[in-house]
Amino acid sequence: MPPRRSYDQYCSAARALDAVGDRWTLLIVRELLAGPRRYTDLHADLPGVSTDVLASRLKDMERDGLTTRRRLPPPGAAYVYELTPRGRELLPVLLALGEWGRGELGERRPTDALRAHWFALPLLNALEGEGLVEVRLDEGDFHLHVGAQEGPVYGDGPAPREPDARLSMDGETCTALARGELSLAEAVRAGRVEVAGDGALAKSLREK
Repeated sequence: MPPRRSYDQYCSAARALDAVGDRWTLLIVRELLAGPRRYTDLHADLPGVSTDVLASRLKDMERDGLTTRRRLPPPGAAYVYELTPRGRELLPVLLALGEWGRGELGERRPTDALRAHWFALPLLNALEGEGLVEVRLDEGDFHLHVGAQEGPVYGDGPAPREPDARLSMDGETCTALARGELSLAEAVRAGRVEVAGDGALAKSLREK
């Protein structure tokens, strides 16, 4: 592989941007925080990226130790990409970046794509403790592994087992949470988020 471009500055921020500063790289990380993904799945959930650019970014990320590629055993027999421990360390970076960018969301533009699981990281920022949380939105369902130290941070669809808490809300409420116009506790108190479940996370949310 050709050497990556560098800012050639002896600065940790510059070195970090050498690795993740290219367009699409951090959004690929966002998708891979859900666990191993096939190339076709990544392409489907990154609307706007060309196949050439996606392939190039994945190669760069593998070279830089952020991702690995492996072949699934039969009958799948497809290749999947997944984050290395080094790549997963970008989770707090994405959480902080999302927090910083809340004020930039504004109204959804006609050209803006949307996937339900893109609300996973803002909601993860709003939850404390540990446990499995299922989220039901107008746009679709996803689940969160709150406080997980390894493995997937979230996933598409319903929770794989009985969740510790189940949150149901409409798109308008979830958008307000993502923009920072409303806290999760305020939304629960106002009845805009319905909380079900007997786990510690559910009880904590109902008591706030």
